[in-house]
Amino acid sequence: MTESRHDSARPDRAAVNPTQAHRPHRKIRGRDERSPLASLGLHAALIGAAVIAVFPIAYMMFISLRGRDGWTTPTSAEGGLEISNYTYVLTETEFPRWFANSVLIALGTTALGVFIAASTGYAISRMRFPGHKSLMWVLLVTQMFPVAVLIVALYNILGGLGLLDSYVGLILTYCSVSVPFCAWMMKGYFDTIPYEIDEAGRVDGLTPFGTFYRLILPLAKPGLAVTAFYSFITAWGEVAFARAFLSSDSMLTLSVGLQSFIGQHKAEWGYLAASAVIITIPAGLIFLLVQRNLVAGLTAGGTKG
Repeated sequence: MTESRHDSARPDRAAVNPTQAHRPHRKIRGRDERSPLASLGLHAALIGAAVIAVFPIAYMMFISLRGRDGWTTPTSAEGGLEISNYTYVLTETEFPRWFANSVLIALGTTALGVFIAASTGYAISRMRFPGHKSLMWVLLVTQMFPVAVLIVALYNILGGLGLLDSYVGLILTYCSVSVPFCAWMMKGYFDTIPYEIDEAGRVDGLTPFGTFYRLILPLAKPGLAVTAFYSFITAWGEVAFARAFLSSDSMLTLSVGLQSFIGQHKAEWGYLAASAVIITIPAGLIFLLVQRNLVAGLTAGGTKG
């Protein structure tokens, strides 16, 4: 009796608020879901950024295919496209020699820079020796000086060692620029590798260098890839040091040799555009080789306490 009275007295929710009974349920989006408008805006922004990034390269390639004086009418496609600029640069100038010199110096800087940066970063990460913190600060402070300040000091040092106008002198100069940053980066990456691996190597009878070479380096491929890429780019596109330290025509690199296309009253922009397209090929190949490990190597150690 009591229950029936309460049931009869209980108001019907649908009768009290009939609009709520027919109101459609709103879909609640998850944290990672976007609305159609937000997705459209994101794709539009990405497309715009891609166009801005690709346009200079595409425009440079177009100018390089327009002939020697095609740059004077850059918005016109009259006369068609041709490869005369590339033919002239590769056969009528010293571009092949400049290219070979730049490749040799860049590869030498990459090999030596990776070795020094990896060994330095490993020593700072694993070993505690007198001057440990001071060395870390020295590596950091060297990045504060602009290139113009270093040219005179490095010129005197290379002159005293007899390394001016030589591959070795320029390679050592580029390593002095790239190694401090790469050593800091490798130190942060080695900090993420468990120290127990080093202890296991010593238990197996490996020397410190054996542990570093056989156990640690295979685990540090992302960091080594970024170090190699940074060292190569540093040597490949550098101008100031190469211009100051190289004087012999047979030793010139691309950055110095291409200045011969710029005269007092006129610049050969067609030849420069064709040369620039060729120069980007090695850098692009190096990027493709290391791009899988590039993000992991750059972000490693970023959250290490």
